[in-house]
Amino acid sequence: MSEPLKCFTAYDVRGHVPEELNKDIAARIGLAFCRQIDAGKVVIGHDIRLSSPEINENLCQVLTRAGIDVIDIGLCCTEEIYFAVFQGENTGVDGGIMVTASHNPSDYNGMKFVAQGARPMSSDSGLLEVAENAASEGWYKSILPQQPDHIGRHSKMPNKYRYISGLLSSIDNDALQPLKIVINAGNGCAGPVIDLLEHHLPFTFIKLNHKPDGNFPKGVPNPLLPENRDETSQAVQEHAADLGVAWDGDADRCFLFDETGRFIEGYYIVGLLAAAMLKRHPGATILHDPRLIWNTQEIVHAAGGKAVMTKTGHAFIKEAMRREQAVYGGEMSAHHYFQDFGYCDSGMLPWLLVAQLIYQQGTPLSALVNERMQAYPVSGEINSTVADPDATLRHIEEQYNDGEKDYTDGLSISYPEFRFNLRKSNTEPVLRLNVETRANEQLLQEKTEELLALIRA
Repeated sequence: MSEPLKCFTAYDVRGHVPEELNKDIAARIGLAFCRQIDAGKVVIGHDIRLSSPEINENLCQVLTRAGIDVIDIGLCCTEEIYFAVFQGENTGVDGGIMVTASHNPSDYNGMKFVAQGARPMSSDSGLLEVAENAASEGWYKSILPQQPDHIGRHSKMPNKYRYISGLLSSIDNDALQPLKIVINAGNGCAGPVIDLLEHHLPFTFIKLNHKPDGNFPKGVPNPLLPENRDETSQAVQEHAADLGVAWDGDADRCFLFDETGRFIEGYYIVGLLAAAMLKRHPGATILHDPRLIWNTQEIVHAAGGKAVMTKTGHAFIKEAMRREQAVYGGEMSAHHYFQDFGYCDSGMLPWLLVAQLIYQQGTPLSALVNERMQAYPVSGEINSTVADPDATLRHIEEQYNDGEKDYTDGLSISYPEFRFNLRKSNTEPVLRLNVETRANEQLLQEKTEELLALIRA
């Protein structure tokens, strides 16, 4: 039996470099993925991490040696891989691999996968088999010929024209007005895309940390963490901007700040976009994750749509998007999924759509979300390191045994006036807590403190 690889999660690959993930391990994983989906042609790209170019290059060499054609996008946002594979479904593209560890620390790297048509791969749909084969050096040597009969073609595709055109076609350019927008790329992958979009949009951009830099001089970008929001917030206030936008490292999540510099929880953006999509597609299905639900469900039902709760995680939600034929899906963590974008998540479409709504509604972002924030205040996601996450979950369930329970992802317990979700991290002994109430800030504070005391006892 081979030693299992530690870098696999339930829906992608994340590992410490070089012990858990390096160019050789990544090549084994990439080849196992290609064999799992019987790929003859794949698209590959990478983020700005210092280890990413080497992993990308070796991956291309090994796959072409195995007779697989590779279209190499090079440095890109994760969604560019999704878009290229979705658009290439009719031209023989069988899958895509993105070399990225998203918002993990700088000494990590990882891989995300999609099969033909940008269909995801998770532990429920082939990733376990990929992990098993990649862990076996014997399998790898048997599948990679020493003297191959056929070498795959390695072609470079650095031009982003189709991708940029695809983004612009998803919005109504006539429904945009000149706005001043603070853009914080976090030295990640978003900057080059903004530079290309800029020529087509009536916006003035104030650019922060714009140049891609795998050294992460300001730290790994993850605006979900409160300590990473001040720079964007202050810039919005300083420049009297209409909007602030910040991204994580691979730019598949965008985070919004209103004209006052206030950070807007992704939960409220989900509701905002759900309502907008239902105006375009009356009666359609909207997906949401289980961490915070009341605001989204109320908005969707009021608009005549169908709200469907699904397990957290990009691969799981992409699978559910197709299964439910949903037009839009949103996670409070700022992943936003669109049917017209291959059922995949985009970090560019959400802020473009919000800018469009600001014009169409004739009101700033603060006014678009204020009422919903007052109706359903939330704690924000709070992490707690615990010795035994499973034991803590059992203890919490016992303490709130009279509530309505749901196990879609972690433990959710609802009462008439408040609910919470508590779930484990995939990679560390951490529990993640989210609490919401019905228009009751005092109850929110009381229940959040109460739960944290029990979790951390």
